[in-house]
Amino acid sequence: MANPFTLGVASGEPMPDGVVLWTRLAVDPLNADPLRPGGMAPRAVEVRWQLAEDERFTQGLRQGTLQALPTWAHSVHVRVAGLKPGADYFYRFRAGGNLSPVGRTRTADDPAAARPVRFAIVNCQRYEHGFYTAYRHLAEERPDVVFHVGDYIYESRQAATVVRPLGPVPGEISRLHEYRLRYARYRTDPDLQAAHAAAPWVPTWDDHEVLDNYRGRGDGSAPFLRRRGAAYQAYYENQPLRVRPQDGHLQMYRRRTYGLVADFMVLDVRQHRDAGSMLGAAQEQWLMSRLLTSPVRWRVLVQPLFFARRFVPGPPPNLRPDSWDGHQAERARILAASASGLVVFSGDVHNFWAGELKADFLDPASATVGVEFVGSSISSRPPQTDGPAVLAANPHLKFFDDRRGYLSCVAGPDELRVAVRAVDFVDRRGAPIRTVAEFLTKGDGLTSENTSSK
Repeated sequence: MANPFTLGVASGEPMPDGVVLWTRLAVDPLNADPLRPGGMAPRAVEVRWQLAEDERFTQGLRQGTLQALPTWAHSVHVRVAGLKPGADYFYRFRAGGNLSPVGRTRTADDPAAARPVRFAIVNCQRYEHGFYTAYRHLAEERPDVVFHVGDYIYESRQAATVVRPLGPVPGEISRLHEYRLRYARYRTDPDLQAAHAAAPWVPTWDDHEVLDNYRGRGDGSAPFLRRRGAAYQAYYENQPLRVRPQDGHLQMYRRRTYGLVADFMVLDVRQHRDAGSMLGAAQEQWLMSRLLTSPVRWRVLVQPLFFARRFVPGPPPNLRPDSWDGHQAERARILAASASGLVVFSGDVHNFWAGELKADFLDPASATVGVEFVGSSISSRPPQTDGPAVLAANPHLKFFDDRRGYLSCVAGPDELRVAVRAVDFVDRRGAPIRTVAEFLTKGDGLTSENTSSK
């Protein structure tokens, strides 16, 4: 067999006693034959996995074998349990005489621990819009965990102007083999592979993993539901998730808790959405219960869409309906819970923002009940945005920057720090990374440090 590890390795869904290890076999990742995704023959392949406490695989070695099945595009999801909390591990795979790259992962902290957790927020990585240089820098940071808040791929046809071409399927995708090919195109990127191999990931999706701005069941037609089911399957096949899709659905909202410091509540703002609700009744009830009962210092919402009110001067709509501004009553219920240590991390808009969450956004003097940080895109082009005008129209918003990059964060027992990490260009390789702003919250609003907004 030729090298089947062309899509790299990954880990994810860290818990205090375990993680998920991932790879997907693909000897020819951009093979367009629907019956041979990744150029693999339609038969099971035995894969051996190893996990150890050191990179030479001599200490605390665990190993096993499983079958990579063509039904799941020869993806591998190994749920390893019985590990030490808050500990680094290293892993690799072997198949057909070939050895994969080595990945580093880390378990979540012990439930009683108060150690600070280092994490990153990333999103929006349209392949043809630019290089993933920011991911190379993120890999060097080796955070405890990376949260991806949506638009891992784009389903749309190739942009009119490109930095690099999409390859064998440049048109809009809608079928399973096309989604698989699009993921393969993205995952061949070495910088994305490096970021996955450097730390465990906890992803959630936005719209472009299926269809731009879709909601729930879309138009309810059989063709759309088939398309959504295919997209959900391909998402699972290419992410280190704990659960498989069933009957066209995939359980995505969940929590990942780090000791007594942070409860990361990962939301699904697409699958259960309809005209009256962003989350659906069951997910909202789950979220409200966690907000009210979680015993941790920081209650962190990890989700794709701009959460705070954002009035955009100019032609309507001044409030974007696809954001939480389109579901103001639901947002108000979440804020009315008055959960201590509320922090929201968002993406989607291809710019950096930071602001305070108010009990009443129309009254700047009302109580501050939380803070929000919006990560910019890894590569996706930004819209035309008059940042100063938006800041002036929304006193609770404190910061805007239009560069590409990610958020690098540390949550501790007393405070939470967020660094805005940006590159100046993505149209060629080699961009340096810089911290363009730093923010601190102790749970009572934002303090900015070393800010040089652009």
